[in-house]
Amino acid sequence: MTHPIQKAVVLGAGTMGARIAAHFANAGLPCLLLDIVPRDAAPADRNKIVLAGLDAAKKAKPAAFFTPALASRVSVGNFEDDLPRIADADWIIEVVAENLEIKRGLLAKVAQFRKPGSIVTTNTSGLPVHLIAEGLPEEFQQHWAGTHFFNPPRYMKLVEVIPGPKTSPEVLQTLSDFCDRQLGKGVVLAKDTPNFIANRIGTFSMLNALRLMQSLGMTIEEVDACTGPAVGWPKSATFRTADIVGLDVLMHVVKNIYETAPNDESRETYRIPSFVEEMAKRKWLGDKTGQGFYKRVKGGQAEKEILTLDLNTMEYREKQKARFASIEAGKAIEDTRERLRALLTPLFEGQKTDKPQQFIWGGLSEMCLYAGRRMPEIADNIVDVDRAMRWGFAWELGPFEMVDAIGLAAFAAQIKKEGRGLPAVFENALAAGRTSFYESSKGETSVFDLATSKNKKVEEPAGILILKNLKDAGREVERNSGASLIDLGDGVVCCEFHSKMNAIGADLIAMIHKGLKRLETDFDAMVIANQASNFSVGANLMLVLVGAQEQEWDELHMAVKQFQNINLAIKYAPKPVVAAPQGMTLGGGCEISLHAAKIHSAAEAYIGLVEVGVGLIPGGGGTKEMLIRANENAASGNDLDLFHTLRPFFENIATARVGTSAEECRDLGYLRCADTYSMNRERLVADAKQTALGLARGGWKAAASSWQEGAQSTQIKVLGESFLAAAKMAVHLMTRGGYASDYDAHVARKLANILAGGALSSPQLVSEQYVLDLEREAFVSLCGEKKTQERIAHTLKTGKPLRN
Repeated sequence: MTHPIQKAVVLGAGTMGARIAAHFANAGLPCLLLDIVPRDAAPADRNKIVLAGLDAAKKAKPAAFFTPALASRVSVGNFEDDLPRIADADWIIEVVAENLEIKRGLLAKVAQFRKPGSIVTTNTSGLPVHLIAEGLPEEFQQHWAGTHFFNPPRYMKLVEVIPGPKTSPEVLQTLSDFCDRQLGKGVVLAKDTPNFIANRIGTFSMLNALRLMQSLGMTIEEVDACTGPAVGWPKSATFRTADIVGLDVLMHVVKNIYETAPNDESRETYRIPSFVEEMAKRKWLGDKTGQGFYKRVKGGQAEKEILTLDLNTMEYREKQKARFASIEAGKAIEDTRERLRALLTPLFEGQKTDKPQQFIWGGLSEMCLYAGRRMPEIADNIVDVDRAMRWGFAWELGPFEMVDAIGLAAFAAQIKKEGRGLPAVFENALAAGRTSFYESSKGETSVFDLATSKNKKVEEPAGILILKNLKDAGREVERNSGASLIDLGDGVVCCEFHSKMNAIGADLIAMIHKGLKRLETDFDAMVIANQASNFSVGANLMLVLVGAQEQEWDELHMAVKQFQNINLAIKYAPKPVVAAPQGMTLGGGCEISLHAAKIHSAAEAYIGLVEVGVGLIPGGGGTKEMLIRANENAASGNDLDLFHTLRPFFENIATARVGTSAEECRDLGYLRCADTYSMNRERLVADAKQTALGLARGGWKAAASSWQEGAQSTQIKVLGESFLAAAKMAVHLMTRGGYASDYDAHVARKLANILAGGALSSPQLVSEQYVLDLEREAFVSLCGEKKTQERIAHTLKTGKPLRN
């Protein structure tokens, strides 16, 4: 990095500013957060506004900080007393009100105190970046840019970097590298145009959806059914997203585009609908005011009920389930590209279509055409536009990727049939004989280049491995229906899961076994990783339920033992195995990770042993591994220390507690102190590979000559009755307090018995195999209980746990 960034300052402690400061803290940076002094403030209250902003970030849901303790990295102050403190900052980011004069006035003061070479940026969502810093010194403008984060900044991947007219290339590179590697962001270089890339296209798409809703006579629920997972967009769809963002924010963005983009041929689309203005007058702004397009009210039995706004009457009514044949049929198609083709092909072929198909075509086609018309105004390449929409709006496909999914020729033919014009980028691609904007061959992806009308390789930042590309390049060495072995290069093999939800079954276990065999002869290290949304949701519960209902107890015992044995084989492998979990890593997915020589996770890894939610206990060695970690954490090794370290582990498993970040997973014991994580999920596989190589080249040695020996020779201290009695009392108190059902208590007592090592009269040392046998007996016995089977069936049907 040309400019190392070691300390940050955030100017403005509103919703975005405080949460950006929180994410700097997540990244390990000390951060100074400043805001205005309240009018007529007493000396003790001069930081009242900034403290309120920081407090809101501490209480934010979803959490802004990885763990509450990280808030200590954020110090506070105000613009009047503390601006001199910015002198030692490497990056100063302005996040005050979207008012040009306020921003300019503050930056003039910043220019007096910042050190030469420090980077200054604005988080404006649409004001011209060049105007904000106009007239400031030359050296300031060389270190000036826009950095537009999306809300909430911890979770939304996109950062749009917008250079000013004098921004140095080194500053752009520094910002891009830091946002990528340290903050975990996807960086897109945007031009200094109204609302940049993502908001320009996303806002158009939302306003077009409102237009189509009125012309087709659709309800709010019907529109959200058409603009969510059906087309690869988030569940929040159109109107729930608007409520989350806030109508005031949406209106500001819309007005800004209307006022600053006079040459936009679709400018009239950026007029705020009358019903939105009426909602704003009534302060129905969304979540921030308690009601918007949706409203939560108390229903029966203290549960909350969701009401929907009827835009015809401007009154709230009961939420109605939108059911359409085409949408329902599409749910059976997992792949979004295939689903889009299935939804739209009947329309292209002149067949009868329903209202959702007409809406989806009208919405997607206009959005894609609009994106095409904005090229090269907002970006010089279509890859940045697609990435901006995927990372900033959580779409599965950007507009040009969506056209490719539908088929460029079919898309263009339908547009022409309807008498609509194609943007130049579409015409040029077709004239060049292309059938798609993107092409892939042997693991390399190329894209239609606007400047030359030829293919151009899609460049990924250095240090990123994409498993699909490696497989396309012929690096897949083994494959079955649930998993693959992929050669990552440099002597490292990857076991990639790709079953549905990466649920653990026999095929996946078999592939891990094959990988471990190949590790003995062909490779130096192994990484267990995948690039799905979630690492693994755990065991295949359907197979467990069927086995229990058929009373196939021997088969269930064998299946659990096979899973235990493969985890032992991972632990005692002759060469290092690194687990690289990301997203949900639950139940069996957690157990696999716990047995690795080291975990190198994503920062956003949600790890937990959650089996009690379906009336089971962790049966693949997870309970045993947490018992081992309790022993490791017992400072002196005496019985009392072990009791105190074991108790929170018991509570975490008994309540199915899941860590909500890698840092919290460390606090919960799922990650050890030596385990590491990557802020950018896209770098996870490559980083885990380097971790594995570090172990292999650092003289790593297996703890036993075989997993069979390790299972017998490793000694674990258990406390017996002294822990079991205390755990049973804790369960009793939870039940009396209404925190656990009687059946929860029954499962928790089974768990306590394992962690205690059984009803032993005194503490003693036992082998891993001894604890695994206790796990397996408890797991299979619970499978035979009617209430466990009811819980599993309910979870499979609804995706939610059952309290019975």
